[in-house]
Amino acid sequence: MQRYFLDEPFDENGKTVIGKDDSKHIVRVMRMNVGDQIIAVHSGVAYTAIIRELGEETVFIERENDALPSNEMPVHVTIACGLPKGDKFDLIVQKGTELGMSALIPFKAERSVVKWDEKRGQKKIERLQKIAKEAAEQCHRSNIPSIENPFTLAQLLEVANNYDILLIADEEDAKKDERNRIADRLKTIKPNQSVLVVFGPEGGLSRNEAHAFFAKGFLSTSLGPRILRTETAPLFLLSAMSCEFE
Repeated sequence: MQRYFLDEPFDENGKTVIGKDDSKHIVRVMRMNVGDQIIAVHSGVAYTAIIRELGEETVFIERENDALPSNEMPVHVTIACGLPKGDKFDLIVQKGTELGMSALIPFKAERSVVKWDEKRGQKKIERLQKIAKEAAEQCHRSNIPSIENPFTLAQLLEVANNYDILLIADEEDAKKDERNRIADRLKTIKPNQSVLVVFGPEGGLSRNEAHAFFAKGFLSTSLGPRILRTETAPLFLLSAMSCEFE
């Protein structure tokens, strides 16, 4: 059953209207009719709904039954990634959404080859947010991960105050004989806690950045003996978290 995220909540009679873009998708792409069912999501809660009226740019629906079970990961994971090259963020956003990521924070790392274009940046964030929305619909999420504008290191350290658990994936940790295994780190996390995990760009985090994170209270974690690509490491971490908590 097709899933859509609502801009407007259901009213006291259990009715609402679908937004313009999704209405076009329902009418022109899915070719649905009055009486067809969809899944409608608002504020993290999903319901089965029935189409009551179709227009060119407007679809009216009515909620049915009680709320559906949530498919959200029981811990809230924010991924912070050093700006990578090419379209790697597209992959991280799409697959990270499928794997349960709550939010993505790009940050301007010392070793980031890419320099953020402020003029074109907002359009890129909007495109990434659209990728997250489509992925959330496809995998039946109840929430769409938020995609933030790029942070500086200082901003990332400041926002860290809002999280329960702070981790960095440090490639230097992977080189040690006795590594801080991700499995051991995950056992200290409790359901409903918020987790911020930092990953470097190509080339990893600089030692200055790593020391700044450690001074803030971040704990290093190894993702195994192999060095993973910048777009692979967050997906590995999210998969490990899903295995542990789901």
